[in-house]
Amino acid sequence: MIPWVQLDSAKTPDGAQELRLKQRGSEFSIMLGTNELMNSRLSGSEEALAKLSCERIATRRQPRMLIGGLGMGLTLRAALAELPGDAAVTVAELVPAVVSWARGPMAEVFAGCLDDPRVAVREADVGNLIRAQPAAWDAILLDVDNGPEGIVHKGNDALYGAVGLSAARAALKPGGVLAVWSQGPDAGFARRLGQAGFAVEEVKTRANGKRGARHVIWIAANRPRP
Repeated sequence: MIPWVQLDSAKTPDGAQELRLKQRGSEFSIMLGTNELMNSRLSGSEEALAKLSCERIATRRQPRMLIGGLGMGLTLRAALAELPGDAAVTVAELVPAVVSWARGPMAEVFAGCLDDPRVAVREADVGNLIRAQPAAWDAILLDVDNGPEGIVHKGNDALYGAVGLSAARAALKPGGVLAVWSQGPDAGFARRLGQAGFAVEEVKTRANGKRGARHVIWIAANRPRP
């Protein structure tokens, strides 16, 4: 078997943990300690995150999408395949090294999607972008942790609480969607989405087509305010 080779590493924003980029043949993995955050061979649920979101905004002209987390570009590539030519996609990535990996050793995985004229990459906290502009986005996609809990960056906890969800709802256009990826179910988070005023749909999906680990995607629609 071909062994894994570590290509690079980078500290998380708080400096307490380390992200590691590894390669085995044509396969890439990003690790946080012993926890694999993503793998280039397992793209099914990230692609579902994008496709489900795009379906909800398919009739909109010049849709604007915010993606939290660049990762391996799996969600971004799937979104670009679904979105029209007049769309605009902003990707927020907090760790600069991840952007460097995308343009360097993982360039083949990204397949030129960062050069798509619809795409802008911001080395920024997605929470700050969410709070920066009200009613700005047709869709906000969050794939920055392994679920609704700050793992890579503890500051991400604020995204999933009542205040963060209220901010996300304010940042969406009427009828826009907040989509959140998770490695598993979380009844408390689903309940908080409803309490924040979203119409919530919980979708179970697989990491790799019809196989692999079961993941969860929440599609939360911005309901009209009373």
